[in-house]
Amino acid sequence: MNRILFFVFIIVISAGVSFAQNRTDSTTLPVVDSIITQDSIIVNDSLPLLQTSDSVSKMPLKDSGWTVNLFLPSSRQHLDWQLLQRHPYFGFSATPLIIHSAIRQINGKELLFYLLVFLLFVYAILRKAFPKYFNDLFRLFFRTTLKQRQTREQLMQTPLPSLLLNGFFVITGGLYITFLLQHFKLNLEDDFWLTFLYCILCLSGTYLVKFIGLKISGWLFNIREAADSYIFIVFISNKMIGILLLPFLILLSFTAKDVYSISLVISWCLIFVLMIYRFILAITAIRNQVKVNPFHFFLYCCAFEIAPLLLVYKALLLYFRITT
Repeated sequence: MNRILFFVFIIVISAGVSFAQNRTDSTTLPVVDSIITQDSIIVNDSLPLLQTSDSVSKMPLKDSGWTVNLFLPSSRQHLDWQLLQRHPYFGFSATPLIIHSAIRQINGKELLFYLLVFLLFVYAILRKAFPKYFNDLFRLFFRTTLKQRQTREQLMQTPLPSLLLNGFFVITGGLYITFLLQHFKLNLEDDFWLTFLYCILCLSGTYLVKFIGLKISGWLFNIREAADSYIFIVFISNKMIGILLLPFLILLSFTAKDVYSISLVISWCLIFVLMIYRFILAITAIRNQVKVNPFHFFLYCCAFEIAPLLLVYKALLLYFRITT
């Protein structure tokens, strides 16, 4: 009996365990099905679809104008130009604006500018190379110390700077005379540089003839010392004129109207004062050696200073009128 009861107990327990297992399996299957349903909902509302519909980039979908090749320098330069053309604030690719203005007329003064620069450069070199000569020159001319034989002999013993300054006077004086002829419309030639060349030749020829004539006169009349003194005063005055005319040449070359007229008048006054000053120095130096009447000396200056220049100009004017 006991065995029968034990067997029935075993059967009841086994039935309860199997029922519990079947219930667990039935609840597990729906849970698996609900998870699958939730996954299907996530797939229907996926993130890539939202990104595609709400894009942030404003770049065109298709731009065939961009050409880039980073391995070629020319392509990189072309890329820079493409960036400039697509700049949002600067219109590099726009049509340029053309503004019509008056055409600048070139007067052809480039050679004149280079000539003046050359003259300034030559004066600077001479001033730097012969400082003592320039100091003695200014001291002897402006302080009327012509009686100091030592200073005068020092100047006469340095022929190189004296010769170079005489050439400097010929160039500056010839250029100044050319400006005067152009101002008064007395040009022998329409070409400025040809007139300038004629002025240089006339000026150098005049003072060369004058130098030779004074030397011969001093030898003939046995007044060599007086002739040398007068020659020294004439050429030292010419050197000062050549130096002092340099700033006026710059003004006469590149100014017009009122400034030009004022510069021209001041240069006339300067030359007139220097010529009077030379006349006073010459007559003072010569009267100590030779008895000369001031009126006779004035006639000499008119005959040998002013008349030769006028005669040379008149001869050249007649010559060019005949040839043309």
